[in-house]
Amino acid sequence: MDLIEQNRLRMVDLLAQLAQLEGMRPAPVEGVRLMRVNCSSCRVPVMYEPSIIIIARGRKRGFLHDKVFHYDARNYLTLTVPMPFECDTEVSEDGPFLGIGVRIDLAVVNEILMRMEPPARPSLVVAPEHTVSATPMDAELSGAAVRLLECMLHPLDASVLGPQIVREITYRVLRGRQGGALQSLLLMDSSRLQLHRILHRMHSDYAETLEVPELAQEAGMSISALHHHFKAMTGTSPLQYLKAVRLHKARMMMVQDSLSAVTASERVGYQSASQFSREFKRLFGSSPVEEVQRMRDALHENLRPAAMAG
Repeated sequence: MDLIEQNRLRMVDLLAQLAQLEGMRPAPVEGVRLMRVNCSSCRVPVMYEPSIIIIARGRKRGFLHDKVFHYDARNYLTLTVPMPFECDTEVSEDGPFLGIGVRIDLAVVNEILMRMEPPARPSLVVAPEHTVSATPMDAELSGAAVRLLECMLHPLDASVLGPQIVREITYRVLRGRQGGALQSLLLMDSSRLQLHRILHRMHSDYAETLEVPELAQEAGMSISALHHHFKAMTGTSPLQYLKAVRLHKARMMMVQDSLSAVTASERVGYQSASQFSREFKRLFGSSPVEEVQRMRDALHENLRPAAMAG
C-alpha cells in the first residue's frame, strides 16, 4: 500500500467523524468545507467557488459543455473561477462519497509566490481551459489534507493550526501541475482582470438589476467583446451565468433559511415568481417545493441513525 492510499484511508476515517451530514458544509477551519454524498446521483447543476477539491472516497465527473473532467481520490480538482457546471457522483460500495473543498485565497497565493525564487515558480498558464482541471494527487498534498482534518478534531488546533495547513495545501498545489493556473490569477491582463471583477460583482450583487450593457461599460469592452471573453472564461453568457448564481443562491436560502419560493425569488432579484419557478425547474429538474423536500428528506435520513444510536 503506497503512502497516498494510506493517507486516503486516514482521510476516510476522519471525514466519517467530521462530515456526518450530507452536502457541502462549513468546516471548523475558515475557508474549508466538508463534503458528503450518501447515494450516487446523475448529472445535477453545481456551482463551486474558486477551490481545491480533494476527495477521500468516491468519484465525480464534471461536465462543462463539451468537456468532461474526472476527480476522485487520485485526482484533485482545481477551480480558479466560480463556475456553474454539472456533475454526477459515484458512491463507493465501501460507503458514502467524502471529500473537502479548500477556498483559494488570492492573498495567500500572492504571499507564497513572493517567497518563491523565480526558478521555483510555476510556469504561467493563461489558457481559459485551465480555469477548471483535475490533477493527479501526490503524497505531500494528501498528507497535508490528513493533517488539516486531524486538527479539526480539536477546536484550538483548528483555530491555530488550520490556517497554516490551508496555506500549505495552497503551496502544494502551486508546486504541482496546476500551479501556473493559480499564478495566472495574479498576473492577468486587463480584460481578464475586469472579468474577475464582474464575476465577483455577480456573486455579491446578484439581487440587483445587472444589465449586459452596464457590465460591458464597467469592463471597458463592447457588448460583443464582453460576451466573447466571458464565454471563453466561464463557458456561458453573462445573463446565463447570473441566472445560475441567483437560482443556486435561492435554493440555499430555501433549504437553510426555510424561505418560501416567493420570498427567495424576491431576495435574489426575480420580479416574477412564476418565471423563477420555471427557470428553477429547468436548471434543477424539479420545482422549488420538490427540490427543498428532497434535500430535507436527505437530511432527515442522515439524522435518523444518530437518533437511533442515542
